[in-house]
Amino acid sequence: MSQKKICFVGLDNYPVLNPDKGDELFGGESVQQTLLAKAFRDIGYDVSMVVKDHGQPQGEVIEGIKVWKTFKEHEGVPVFRFVYPRMTSVVAALKKADADIYYQSCAGSLTGIVANYCIRNNKKFIFRLAHDSDCIPGEQLINLWRDKKIYEYGLRRTTLIAAQGVKQVELLKQHYLLESIPVNMAVQLPEKKSDVDKTIDILWVNNYRDFKRPELVPDLAKLLPQFKITMIGGPVPGNEALFDEVKKQSNAIDNLTVTGAIPYHTVNDFFIKSKIFINTSDWEGFPNSFLQAWIRGVPIVSFFDPDNLIAKRQLGAVPKNLAAMADDLKRLLTDDVTRQAMAMSAQEYVLENYAPINVARHYETLLMS
Repeated sequence: MSQKKICFVGLDNYPVLNPDKGDELFGGESVQQTLLAKAFRDIGYDVSMVVKDHGQPQGEVIEGIKVWKTFKEHEGVPVFRFVYPRMTSVVAALKKADADIYYQSCAGSLTGIVANYCIRNNKKFIFRLAHDSDCIPGEQLINLWRDKKIYEYGLRRTTLIAAQGVKQVELLKQHYLLESIPVNMAVQLPEKKSDVDKTIDILWVNNYRDFKRPELVPDLAKLLPQFKITMIGGPVPGNEALFDEVKKQSNAIDNLTVTGAIPYHTVNDFFIKSKIFINTSDWEGFPNSFLQAWIRGVPIVSFFDPDNLIAKRQLGAVPKNLAAMADDLKRLLTDDVTRQAMAMSAQEYVLENYAPINVARHYETLLMS
């Protein structure tokens, strides 16, 4: 029997796969796809990846994963570049990969392009819901009406839709009458021990976007002047003013450090050094940063709680507003016994449920059923 082939289609994945490009923009789904790609490689698959052109050679192999490049970030003439070079280069890369299974995540026109290719070539297509809004018509994080319709075309033509939790399953069923199956995310196991000096009291890691509400962190820092807060992340294009404003405010707040974007392979060192991780988003899917924190024994205080996991498993706290968040942080940062118990529970839970190879095996089982 020939070796099974799977291709991960994530145009922003290259900075995660190649540490030399780690200072360029990527999101949590790029981390997930890269972790899963390595897990499928480890269980015997021939693995490839479709990414943007960062100047790398076509067909480059990194850690056993063959990389097919598409277009450069700003290549082509506006409006027309949707077809050439973007769509044409993506389809060409999908063809080069010649996989049995294609995996793509995040709502966008790319979903429809990959779905159409898979239908025409009798391939299997896994689509992974990345944000709760992926399940709600008109709420997707997609700017153009055209791209929303192409996404919905693809959403209805998948082999398997993987959800991040029960809430997404219910939302997708309610709004699109489509079935999906919860599949756990993958976590990267720590390279270093987590028993290092905890020099950061509170850590925030995210891309700067409106729904992430980074502007709340300076206000939080003023409520907690006795604790050191570090913010890591850069602006998504179009949100530069949001980043600049938070950075400007931080200059006048002694206990707040705004670093800007930091490569994925470096940011884990900040998790290890932190006591508490915070999330200020309105809503999300299941942030990759939650797993990065928990696997390193860092409890989470967040307004957003995917499937009530934080509250149910006692892995941190879920405040209702900024004042309550300040109170929860003060309580946990002054109660080492409770915080350390949460840390131990978090590590145990994540190790048991989110190991990359187990997640890859789950996908394999679902595709065979």
